Amino acid sequence: MFKETRIPAQKIVGGILFPTIVSPDPAIQIDFRRFVDEVRDQRPRLENLLLSSGAVLLRGFPVKTAADFNAAVEAFGYEEFPYVGGAAPRTNVVGRVFTANESPPDQKIPFHHEMAQVPEYPSKLFFYCEVEPRTGGETPIILSHYVYQRMKEKHPEFVEKLEKHGLIYTRVLGTGDDPSSPIGRGWHSTFLTKDKNTAEERYINAVL
Repeated sequence: MFKETRIPAQKIVGGILFPTIVSPDPAIQIDFRRFVDEVRDQRPRLENLLLSSGAVLLRGFPVKTAADFNAAVEAFGYEEFPYVGGAAPRTNVVGRVFTANESPPDQKIPFHHEMAQVPEYPSKLFFYCEVEPRTGGETPIILSHYVYQRMKEKHPEFVEKLEKHGLIYTRVLGTGDDPSSPIGRGWHSTFLTKDKNTAEERYINAVL
């Protein structure tokens, strides 16, 4: 049922297609229930594709709503990672599905590692588009080791300092969320409390 296909926007990085594109075999009739069952059965194969390519795009499958997307993600069987400590203002839609970012369309979101500022971060991310925008709205992805290689070529001294000393993040949080900023999450929603002592305790537990 899962057939590797090609799209014009794919890149070849180090001789490997990025991302891997997986679509339904046109010779097979598929409904949503069967798709979810196949996700469970084909998880090892999909994980191998993810490991070799770095990203897998599932295109053309019968996932129509956020609830469908949640069921498809659940079918992979991964432990849910709570969104505690993240910087982006987000709203829970259903299950483990959240909006990606609620800042205005004119705000650019640079390439980043998801929740890199916390000691424990998610190992896998799932994206889904329920309503395709007329213009823009893309979520660009890039291979981290490729960025590292390019930085080491262009800025070797800077990379050497990072490797030697590491990196410390300093964030100043307001009380409430700032919807005008892509990293405008306040400390109330970041630490899921309005009590400062509780927030400080959760912060300390997060960095230890």
